[in-house]
Amino acid sequence: MKNNFFCKSLYIDLYEYPSYKSKVSSQILYGEKFKILLKKKNWFKIKTSYDNYIGYIKKIHYTEKFNPTHKISNLKARIFKHPKNLIKYKSKNSLPFASKIEVLKKYKNFIMFDKNKWLHIKDINKINYQEKNFIKILKLFINCKYKWGGKTFNGIDCSGLLQIFFQFNNKFVPRDTKDQIKFFNKKKKNLNKNYLIFWKGHVAISINKNSLIHAYGPKKKVLIMDIKKTINEIRQNANLEVITKYKN
Repeated sequence: MKNNFFCKSLYIDLYEYPSYKSKVSSQILYGEKFKILLKKKNWFKIKTSYDNYIGYIKKIHYTEKFNPTHKISNLKARIFKHPKNLIKYKSKNSLPFASKIEVLKKYKNFIMFDKNKWLHIKDINKINYQEKNFIKILKLFINCKYKWGGKTFNGIDCSGLLQIFFQFNNKFVPRDTKDQIKFFNKKKKNLNKNYLIFWKGHVAISINKNSLIHAYGPKKKVLIMDIKKTINEIRQNANLEVITKYKN
């Protein structure tokens, strides 16, 4: 069972093992491509096509036929059941940032991406659109709660925050911090004129010479902090020193 499939759930947790008691290691987003490697009872062992991440999922809506034309460019895009009466037909659900969709129909300022599922055009960009301003993207997640393995408005972790910028721009970056360190060391890649700061198990991105942004577990959210104070705080509270910095 190694055909390509596409996620049709809003997003879904990817577990380390086929059990809800297992840790959530990552998430796959609406429209994300994956392969099913193995079926184990009611669980699928899958491999994501974007970052080759392997894990287990359960109860997912998926399809084999999908031709993404656009992607979500807002933190979350509210779904409407019909565009003619927004209040009456507003759904409780939203698609997360970087989800991929196929525009099936248009009506005024709305598009239909699935049966009875509409989005406002302000929340989408064409699939090949490139956003060079990484600060603009990362700031979308300010005050989102910290969630180990998360990649959405409902929770995100430090390596997911870094990866989601590249994923939106259709560029590869590994999922986990330990692999991101190796990747940036090998590729010598960076974000504009700023730099990445890596600790063991943690990464932050500078937004200027004094401040950084990260999904910070101890504060339980994504926030902007002073660089020097953050380094000292992590040193004092977690006994971790900066492993390396990458900058241009």
